Amino acid sequence: MDFQHTKGTFELAGQHFPRVTWYKQKGMRGLYVCLLFVVLTSATNGYDSSMMNGLQSLEQWRDYYNSPSPSQLGLLNCIWPVGSLVALPFVPYTADILGRRAGVMVGCSIMLGGVALQSLGFTFGMFVSARFFIGFGVAIAHGASPLLITELVHPQHRAIYTAVYNTTWYMGSFLAAWLTFGTNRIHGNWAWRTPSVVQALPSVLQMIFIWFVPESPRWLISRGKNEQALRILANAHANGNKLDEVVQLEYAEIRGTLKLEQELEGNNWSELWGKPGNRHRLIILVSLGFFSQWSGNGLVSYYIHTVLNQIGIEDSGLQLMINGILQFTNIIVATGMCFFVDRLGRRMLFLVSTAGMFATFVVWTICSAQFSIHKTKASANAVVVMIFLYYVFYNTAWSGLLVGYGVEILPYNIRAKGMTVMFLAIDLSLFFNQYINPIALSRLTWKYYIFYDVWLLFELFVVYKFFIETRNTPLEEIAKHFDGEGAIIGGTAANDKSRQLAEEIDRVGAMVTPVTAEGDEKDARPTPIVIPV
Repeated sequence: MDFQHTKGTFELAGQHFPRVTWYKQKGMRGLYVCLLFVVLTSATNGYDSSMMNGLQSLEQWRDYYNSPSPSQLGLLNCIWPVGSLVALPFVPYTADILGRRAGVMVGCSIMLGGVALQSLGFTFGMFVSARFFIGFGVAIAHGASPLLITELVHPQHRAIYTAVYNTTWYMGSFLAAWLTFGTNRIHGNWAWRTPSVVQALPSVLQMIFIWFVPESPRWLISRGKNEQALRILANAHANGNKLDEVVQLEYAEIRGTLKLEQELEGNNWSELWGKPGNRHRLIILVSLGFFSQWSGNGLVSYYIHTVLNQIGIEDSGLQLMINGILQFTNIIVATGMCFFVDRLGRRMLFLVSTAGMFATFVVWTICSAQFSIHKTKASANAVVVMIFLYYVFYNTAWSGLLVGYGVEILPYNIRAKGMTVMFLAIDLSLFFNQYINPIALSRLTWKYYIFYDVWLLFELFVVYKFFIETRNTPLEEIAKHFDGEGAIIGGTAANDKSRQLAEEIDRVGAMVTPVTAEGDEKDARPTPIVIPV
């Protein structure tokens, strides 16, 4: 957990190579710019959250729908994760069968249809239905986007880029917060229809720029398209040089690891709990999903209007301004912490983040109780300060590393399914948050915060017990941290056990596997063999 200064090298397969500057390499520069639009999937998610917060503060929206009751607000917000839950069974198969890029396109197409329906919103039921389809589409795109990013970026930049992915949630949230602040001055229904229409922008940009993003080399290799995968790795990581040593090591490691996984493990759902290392991963994934939403942040993310009302801040303009400033602060902190992921390490960031959230939420609870008793302005101001401090700690780890840590700890064969489990935990917790929170807040007021005080203490224990360090480790080699000597790793980085298994598979497979003129293996499976493990 020590601070680690930036080295002049990065490590791959036990070797050290000079660090590369991404903007000085044409192929890498173009790839990273285009991947920024894949990142917008998370921005769409954040935009939705902040927009719903803003709409609740707009009198024009409340008047149009006859001031929705707390239970109606709960339904309006929880229907979004219901749509995501319904989509989850399709998520891993879309990403694994159709490909990572196709998953993004399918998800964006569904979202655009939902946004169109929501912007019309002639009735409350129509608005609710639209949000179901938006949630459905987000789930499909959200299940493919981080996989595509993680499997394309250079090993040196993987941690930062994947951490940045989820922080764009706040960029979407920031845009929605200030847009609803501005449209508050519009008289009529366009005060709320305008933010709804703009919600389509990230998906439109993704549908355009996804055509400039190559497919995941790992997905291509899993489909036997080895030559195409090697070409993409070379273009993305070495200016098109297929003979570059880093590219060759990556290619050999990926191809060897995928071959071992296909022969020895498969990708059934049972693999998620079939061995100790995967059970450890599963605990972390479920914890990431629930803790990222059940840490008290759901109160502010969707119901800042109610939270501020309960401490005497009822002016809609002031509420929208506080929300807008909060989102700007979140962007700065969350994005800034991405650059310390490899320096400070994942475990340290998670521990500091969770401990800080617990401490500030306890103070937040006390200040809210004081306002309830004494009605002092100082208590109300203290609550606002605690909200900001709470999010500083939350964004230290739980924003960027939610997806970044979750996707990197999973081997390829269960990566899409493992992330689906994590998103299932997120959607289940969101359903609870968005339906129960407004009702609990209206009935229990500040006393409801005590539940989160206790829960945050439990979170701190789980993080300390199960979250392990993975910094400065290439993607395929992270398996060593979870599986030890039983890790399935191909290429130069393979352990003795993996080398022996690979040799046995090659010896049998060479007798039955035909080879094309290009050197790619056809999609043929050797006669099953029994290999002692």
